[in-house]
Amino acid sequence: MFRIVTVNLNGIRSAYTKGLLAWLSAQDADVVCLQELKAQEADMTPEMRAPAGYKGYFHCASKRGYSGVGIYTKKTPDEVVVGVGRPDIDEEGRYLELVFGSLSVVSVYLPSGSSGPERQAAKFAFMDHFFPRLAALAQCGREVVLCGDFNIAHQEIDLKNWRGNRKNSGFLPEERAWLTRVFTELRFVDVHRHLRPSDQEACYTWWSNRGQAYAKNVGWRIDYQIATPALGARARDVRVYKEQRFSDHAPLIIDYDL
Repeated sequence: MFRIVTVNLNGIRSAYTKGLLAWLSAQDADVVCLQELKAQEADMTPEMRAPAGYKGYFHCASKRGYSGVGIYTKKTPDEVVVGVGRPDIDEEGRYLELVFGSLSVVSVYLPSGSSGPERQAAKFAFMDHFFPRLAALAQCGREVVLCGDFNIAHQEIDLKNWRGNRKNSGFLPEERAWLTRVFTELRFVDVHRHLRPSDQEACYTWWSNRGQAYAKNVGWRIDYQIATPALGARARDVRVYKEQRFSDHAPLIIDYDL
């Protein structure tokens, strides 16, 4: 069994004060993908950089307190790929890939467009640039799993108030169509949906801090593990962990038969 956890932390330092380290130590995950670190490596404690039993790798944003992705791994990777090769994207710290022989694990954090038209344009630009990278990964000859916050709910089943969000960032037709292309043209597998095709309220991974969204489970499924077909077929179990809250996102945990 090979366990992969992915979680948007909304600040690694904040998540650690809420018990993330103790929880991670109990999960026995082989790989943990992190998004929205909101810290530079120099801002992190030694435990944050490398919890017991893990090595930590990071792609931090140039701007302090913003974005950033990371991966904790028990096994030393053969190769580390930082960024997608486009300066305006890479300065935001959105892509980190670790290669372990015939397996690539990616931690990715797509921009949010909810703050206004400028950020939505940046999100579309990221998607346009990222699709060819995804196509290359699909054809690279390795098994690949992309873990992270895609900031897109793919289908109506993936958010509570889908009717009221059809014109909002995260559920725009263009965003949903882009994800459909990832699954159909590139044949990547939405592993959660592969294992639990009818999950609805149990699948949500993010809740707004406004109102009582979490208490009422008015959520969105925007955190994914997306895998190449053979790897996706080896997925055995999925769960969204909600017993504790480390951020406005919940960890997504998937076990693979490797």
